[in-house]
Amino acid sequence: MSATTPQLPTTVRTFAQLLSSTRRGARLARLLTVERLRTWPVPHGVSERAEQIVAELAANAALHGRVQGRDFRLTLTLDATTGTLRIGITDTRGEKLPVVGPATQPDSESGRGLLLVGAIADRWGTEEYFPSGKTVWAELDLAGR
Repeated sequence: MSATTPQLPTTVRTFAQLLSSTRRGARLARLLTVERLRTWPVPHGVSERAEQIVAELAANAALHGRVQGRDFRLTLTLDATTGTLRIGITDTRGEKLPVVGPATQPDSESGRGLLLVGAIADRWGTEEYFPSGKTVWAELDLAGR
């Protein structure tokens, strides 16, 4: 007689990838996010918001968090139990925390990324990454807005 072991449904899915701290790495982070979220049960609207958040945070990691020869990490965590998608971008510049400053000049070409993340994400913040670095994270509720 063959007995099968009962299997619990997967409630947490994760994806993590190291990427070069370059524009190409930032672009690849966005593309990998789109592809991964297509394979997970994530609503289309949440996937679109996640793509924009990853694009902004990865660009910041490549531009502001870059240390020569060091990569940044993209982490996606889908928790079906809580109905949350968590995006994390970790770089090696722990001393350089993101700042949301006063309104950017209308003709400025930069400075709006974190304002956009704050508007799109349900929650976002930063945390220290040991031994050196920081993770900027954003969470999206699967139930949507």
